[in-house]
Amino acid sequence: MTRVAAVDCGTNSIRLLVAEADPRTGELTDLDRRMMVVRLGQGVDRTGRLAPEALERTFAACREYAAIIKEHGAERLRFVATSASRDAENRDEFVRGVLDILGVEPEVITGDQEAEFSFTGATKELAGDDRLPRPYLVVDIGGGSTEFVVGDDHVRAARSVDVGCVRMTERHLVRDGVVSDPPSEERIAAMRADIEAALDLAEQTVPLREARTLVGLAGSVTTVSAIAQGLPGYDSQAIHHSRVSYDRVREITEWLLRSTHAERAAVPSMHPGRVDVIGAGALVLLAIMERIGAREVVVSEHDILDGIAWSVA
Repeated sequence: MTRVAAVDCGTNSIRLLVAEADPRTGELTDLDRRMMVVRLGQGVDRTGRLAPEALERTFAACREYAAIIKEHGAERLRFVATSASRDAENRDEFVRGVLDILGVEPEVITGDQEAEFSFTGATKELAGDDRLPRPYLVVDIGGGSTEFVVGDDHVRAARSVDVGCVRMTERHLVRDGVVSDPPSEERIAAMRADIEAALDLAEQTVPLREARTLVGLAGSVTTVSAIAQGLPGYDSQAIHHSRVSYDRVREITEWLLRSTHAERAAVPSMHPGRVDVIGAGALVLLAIMERIGAREVVVSEHDILDGIAWSVA
């Protein structure tokens, strides 16, 4: 058994997993798994830079995670940074801050590497389930980008495209620093057109329509599942490997896009950091399901974070 730690720093959230890995059995046992919404990608699409307040929120989370990693005695740590830090002109400032706090340099990975980790994390434990035919399409809807991976036992094709819940919200639903509440039909249509163009781009590389099982990852998808189940709070066990039908995803997406901030915030399973961006994230999921004709999405709590952990185990 190897005790490892993995940090996934995305555009909207930063997540930690400390786990014991047994390569002989393929089992990863969680010791601590947590997430903090830090909105590192705040304004990056517009300015090309990481905002000082976004960096400080992220560094504060890193200091908290450093204490947890030390407490559990993890032997190895890997820190992976994704979309926002790929796009930023001042990413060196981010790298130096993380190195000072955690003692490792964040790896600003490519979209293709991100997709590989997501696929491994999401599918490693699905292989024995005959009810989920292959090939899988693993879709990781992040804050700044969405990763598409098609594969069986291994990845066949992967692509990262620049649509995510934060990027789409900031591009289409924010005016003068305020999120439209609710947005107009014109703004929703413009956002949908952006998403469709990104799906066209993804299909140039990834045979999306060959997939027989759609596996959805990350906060937008897990939140849709929590809403679909009417959970009284966020419950990882109830969400992991739940299935949400296309009809239910459509109903929830339509409600999210016409609801007010207060109505979304009142959903008991809604993380406060997702209230303003969940409508855009749900629309990305809906567009994907319509593109490939998926009747349902299998929701996974195991994703890039688990893939990163396996890579260091």
